[in-house]
Amino acid sequence: MMPNITTKPVAFILKGYPRLSETFIAQEIEALERRGLDIRIISLRHPTDQAVHPVHRRIKAPVSYLPEYLYQEPLRVWRAWKLVRCWPGYRAARRLWLEDLLRDRSPNRIRRFGQALVLAAELGGEVRHLHAHFLHTPASVTRYTAHLTARSWSCSAHAKDIWTTPAWEKREKLAELDWLVTCSQAAHDHLAALAPQKNGHDDTQATVELIYHGIDLAQFAPPAIAGAARDGGNEADPVRILSVGRAVSKKGYDDLIAALADLPPSLHWRLVHIGGGNLLDKLQEQAQQAGIADRITWRGALPQEAVLAAYRDADIFVLASRIAGNGDRDGLPNVLMEAQSQGLACIATAVSAIPELISHGETGILVEGRDRAELSQALAGLIAAPARRRQLGQAGQARVRDKFSHDFWIERLARKFALPETDADAATGPDCVLRNA
Repeated sequence: MMPNITTKPVAFILKGYPRLSETFIAQEIEALERRGLDIRIISLRHPTDQAVHPVHRRIKAPVSYLPEYLYQEPLRVWRAWKLVRCWPGYRAARRLWLEDLLRDRSPNRIRRFGQALVLAAELGGEVRHLHAHFLHTPASVTRYTAHLTARSWSCSAHAKDIWTTPAWEKREKLAELDWLVTCSQAAHDHLAALAPQKNGHDDTQATVELIYHGIDLAQFAPPAIAGAARDGGNEADPVRILSVGRAVSKKGYDDLIAALADLPPSLHWRLVHIGGGNLLDKLQEQAQQAGIADRITWRGALPQEAVLAAYRDADIFVLASRIAGNGDRDGLPNVLMEAQSQGLACIATAVSAIPELISHGETGILVEGRDRAELSQALAGLIAAPARRRQLGQAGQARVRDKFSHDFWIERLARKFALPETDADAATGPDCVLRNA
């Protein structure tokens, strides 16, 4: 049993909570609570998902919601401003915000400062450290609040927040925060190059640290049955393809639909998509025009237990990630680790940090982003080759269990919050358990 650890509470500032698409954050919060960290969740937005994951129900941290839009709670914002404007840190925080506003004249920038005023006024004296999840909006609110209240702050950076935040803003935040962790080597290298020298020497190693999210190997235990021998030749028993991800540009679902439409008519398959997103209607229309709508099931956003069942029912997992027009891209998608934990053969694109998980031809298949012909060829190859699928699935499963155990990586994060080390800190995760051939 974990010892009772007494620490000052830490406020976690999130863009929205709870969210079905951000299981990795909830998983981290739960694990840090088990390690003894007293967490207070501050959400900038109210939840929009109808369901929650089981992990959300296990989290004990109280949740507070800031005004999502300032005009919705004007009295709350006014009372906060009236209180905070007399504090010693107000002038410096306001000056910092105005400098940011001159470079980013957007309503969102105004909202960030208003939310920071409310957070500062309502935070209370017991919280002594602030931690932002995402380097864009949550980190801005956290940064302004830190100036207003003379508190320390840190950040977890992930994907979109890294690649769509201006370089000037990343540099300035990195210069002020105590530390930052990020979940891929690609993101680490990018941010470390922007981190300034501190105390007259290069201190980027102390400022930016790589900590993978990892996967909860107890929750994603290997399935008890072997993968099916479907080879695409039986119309009554088609190969089952699964993709999990939001229907947004960076996920490349239009590329996937086009690749599926180019598959030989002799191959029999079905695709299940899990996830919400604003492009769902457009993608369904594309599938209809391509003549494959009857082969695709759109299941929407689902809780984690339903997603796990879908992994275990599938033969192939595919994710056609790409770099969007605004620079947005995936980091290291947790859904790939989850799929591989279940022994699924994965096809993905060699975008961002995905090659950190998948070695082409060894633990999965990598294709170039936006290359629909190459993606279609990779799909055709695995649909017709159940033995190859099992081989790749076993190798991918072994790598996930060896290198991406959540228990291992959470200990590194626990150190950042000054929690005492445990015996698990030296472990690399449980022994590799493979899906039966």
